[in-house]
Amino acid sequence: MLKFERIARDGTDRVGVAIETLVIAGWAGRDVAAIQHHVEELAAIGVPRPSTTPLYYRVAAQTLTQAARLVVLGPDSSGEIEPVVVAMADGLWIGVGSDHTDRKAEAAGIALSKQLCGKPVGRQLWRYADVEDHWDNLILRSWATIDGARVLYQESAAASLRTPRDLIRKYADADTLPPGTLMFCGTPGAIGGIRPAARFEMELHDPVLKRSLSHGYDIEVLPVVS
Repeated sequence: MLKFERIARDGTDRVGVAIETLVIAGWAGRDVAAIQHHVEELAAIGVPRPSTTPLYYRVAAQTLTQAARLVVLGPDSSGEIEPVVVAMADGLWIGVGSDHTDRKAEAAGIALSKQLCGKPVGRQLWRYADVEDHWDNLILRSWATIDGARVLYQESAAASLRTPRDLIRKYADADTLPPGTLMFCGTPGAIGGIRPAARFEMELHDPVLKRSLSHGYDIEVLPVVS
């Protein structure tokens, strides 16, 4: 059960949501050059190129977490900011999440790697209808703490990605998703390349309504033994 504070133009409330279906949209860039950049970025660390774009991965909903600490096995994982869509009975809501992924396993198989790490999501949501008309103005940013220094890891306008509505239509052949579905909606490229960190922070900023969604988590690395 995930717990959210929902922020809408007409008020704020708090809800608990049982997510039954988790979908991660991969290769969700709107610009062909940006997609190719991310493909080459991952190919540089041995990740196979996709068969088609966008590509939708089904992942166990139990991997979702709102904890302040994420425990991973080995030093080869990293986070990446993504807008997330949460479907509820009263419509679609937007949040922020990290498709934290084991990059070593990703080189063997992306679908497999998606299952191996928890998927952090923030605790606040915006009503999608409140931002849909200015979606391209939203800004995605993330910071990683690497060797004790907090560095800007990603920064891009949401216009670099397909809109949530477009991704939903391509996935479900409909304008919405069944209640209890959460979809990750793609990520921009990393500044300086993909690399592990001790802490990962993310922000979805709305310059039109002057507000932000944010979330962060520490990464604890367990040793790999044999």
